[in-house]
Amino acid sequence: MRFDPASAAIKLAQGGIGEQYLVYERAGTWCFAAGPAAEVSVSSDTLHLRVGQWHRSVPVDDPVEAVATALASLSRHGPSRCYGWATFELAFLLYEDRTNTGSDTLIHLMLPEVEVQLDGNAVHTRTSIPGILARITALLRAEPITSDATPISIEEPDFARYQKMVNKAIGEIKSRALDKVVLSRVVPLPAGPEIDLPQTYLSGRRANTPARSFLLNVGGWKATGFSPETIVEVDPTGRVRTQPLAGTRALHHHRETDSRLRSELLSDAKEVHEHAISVRLALDETRSVSIPGSVAVTEFMDVEERGSVQHIASRVTGQLQENMSSWSAFAALFPAVTVTGVPKAAALRVIRELEGEERGLYGGAVIMADTQGQLDAALTLRTVFQRDGRSWLRAGAGVMGQSTPEREWEETCEKLRSIAPYLRGPRM
Repeated sequence: MRFDPASAAIKLAQGGIGEQYLVYERAGTWCFAAGPAAEVSVSSDTLHLRVGQWHRSVPVDDPVEAVATALASLSRHGPSRCYGWATFELAFLLYEDRTNTGSDTLIHLMLPEVEVQLDGNAVHTRTSIPGILARITALLRAEPITSDATPISIEEPDFARYQKMVNKAIGEIKSRALDKVVLSRVVPLPAGPEIDLPQTYLSGRRANTPARSFLLNVGGWKATGFSPETIVEVDPTGRVRTQPLAGTRALHHHRETDSRLRSELLSDAKEVHEHAISVRLALDETRSVSIPGSVAVTEFMDVEERGSVQHIASRVTGQLQENMSSWSAFAALFPAVTVTGVPKAAALRVIRELEGEERGLYGGAVIMADTQGQLDAALTLRTVFQRDGRSWLRAGAGVMGQSTPEREWEETCEKLRSIAPYLRGPRM
């Protein structure tokens, strides 16, 4: 008997299983992970490992390699899977700019005590906790928890600041300091009761067609979102895939209008150039960890529909070198070119200078990985964030020499419409 796996996963998230949880959708399967049984996290110079009541902290030079080593040490008793996130500020560390990494956690992963996979036909559960299977069964059979709350209205911030940022970036590009930079802006949500993230997820998922979707309460971050692309996918055979999306137009779900905008997108010199240089960088980064001759562009300049927008999309693949791990591929491709720019080091400098604040989970990754070499990292966009009593949205646009502040502002508005209309307030 078929069932709705998204609704089932949300029942588990609302059911109070574990102090932390993460829901991750990939290729028609929803994974619910709760716990944690163990945690691995890294800051700019320290790795923290916790298993039950045991805790250890060690200094590290290479945080991503340290995470891979720690996870391997936790898998001695058999295969295991981890779930978590990486913040955008990890990018500064990977590009040797420790002054902008901050003191916050850059990567946080948990090995769950409970893991449930749902695909609409079957439920697969892995846990060692006595009695938890009966509780999971009861939750899945229960009536869904619904919200009568109306969508939350948002007030977008003033255009003038974003206009100033874009104009400064255009000046940097015309001075040949870089070719492209992605500038983002924050939309704070009204103070008061927190957004109901599970209900927001269900509402938004019905209206979106994401590459990945997620709902999480892990490591101090709460978020739900509908990722338009993956930063990197590595399968157990070592096949590496990345899907850069760059070039955007609105999607109105009206055949004639969307067809016209699609044609406009594919014939816009700025959008095509932006996409081409993003694919070129993705090729270079994939080559850095792949067997020579194995890297190829398997899809080029397709158009993907993602909720309220349509993007030019390509796919780059390669075969991982034998001395490389899935985490090596993650480090090579993080952060996504589609949230930074070209070249990345210069774009990171301009982003920090003009945005003037940490991005946090925005532009980072939500990660599912295992000890068999598989890793799946969703780009954290089209997301509502909660932390330290605050809730907010964030969206960006790729700035090129041909850009105008008006069009880039409009693009951020188009992207915000993938999430903003579906925000739900607390259940009454």
